[in-house]
Amino acid sequence: MEVAKSPWGSGPQQSGPTPPDLLEEFLRRSQDKLRSVLPGGYLGGRWLSLLVLSAIAIWGLSGFFSVDPDELGVVLRFGKYVRDAKPGLNYHLPYPIESVLTPKVTRVNRIDIGMRLVEDLRRGTTMRDVPEESLMLTGDENIVDVNFSIFWLVKPDGVGDYLFNIQHPEGTVKAVAESAMREIVGRSTLQPVLTERQPIETAVQELMQSTLNKYGSGIQITQVQLQKVDPPSQVIDAFRDVQAARSDLERAQNEAQTYANKVIPEARGRAAQITQNAEAYREQTVAEAKGATSRFLKIHDEYKKAPEVTRQRMYLETMERLFGGTDKIIMDSGVTGGIVPYLPLDQLMRRPQTAPQTGGGR
Repeated sequence: MEVAKSPWGSGPQQSGPTPPDLLEEFLRRSQDKLRSVLPGGYLGGRWLSLLVLSAIAIWGLSGFFSVDPDELGVVLRFGKYVRDAKPGLNYHLPYPIESVLTPKVTRVNRIDIGMRLVEDLRRGTTMRDVPEESLMLTGDENIVDVNFSIFWLVKPDGVGDYLFNIQHPEGTVKAVAESAMREIVGRSTLQPVLTERQPIETAVQELMQSTLNKYGSGIQITQVQLQKVDPPSQVIDAFRDVQAARSDLERAQNEAQTYANKVIPEARGRAAQITQNAEAYREQTVAEAKGATSRFLKIHDEYKKAPEVTRQRMYLETMERLFGGTDKIIMDSGVTGGIVPYLPLDQLMRRPQTAPQTGGGR
């Protein structure tokens, strides 16, 4: 007689049927239970097939997904990056074969460092300082309180890096921002940090972007904005007094420079005018001297040819030059014949040639 043996038991092999497979046994028992619930054997088989087909159809349709305009789909196959999915309706193989991640790639994120927004029921939204983040040491060993904001987004071509290369994006950006700001402030003296914001913001942004690129983070820094740059609160009053004194000094220097810019050109203009007048007088004097010398040489040449005539002509010219502007008439006593001595010749010379007409005329 053959010994009956459980299909899951162990022991010496004996003659009889082979033990059934566990999966087949489970399916057979499930079908038996389903047939006992559904009316009729054949009808139950049809319902079972319909249920299986429906389950397969629903499982296949579960692969459809949509991507919003501000998102980018990242398709993973068994957890490994496969491809990107553009905004709109897309399809991937149903779970657990493929899955999709849809990070916001166009949203600009903001991180505040050195300050926090606090919600208060009575006061509303207030700003609270965080000294452990904002207090920094400058290159000339001064302490400065810096509050600033970082604006960043995901690179369109770096979504995979953003999802898989860094674990905490916001914490990474915050740590890199604080480190970069401390490094740039530590390179600078106090005065440029307080007065020149644009170079500080640009230097911090460039240093942050370089560091994040080395990490392969897929993050783009769009802006670094300094909110407050002041000395510590304990010395801010004294510092403001120093700043006011420096402002007064700069204003006085500017006023002095303005006055110098006005006076110096005028003095230079007057000096140039005097110099030009002196040069003109020199040229005129030299020209007159040269003319007088030339005239004297010509007279000398004529004198050598006719001394008496030249002397007489020189005498007459000299007398004419001396008495030409007087109202006296000088007559040679040797040639008075024919001249009436009492004739008022000086009055005749002063009388105008044409007397003014009075009354009407034809």
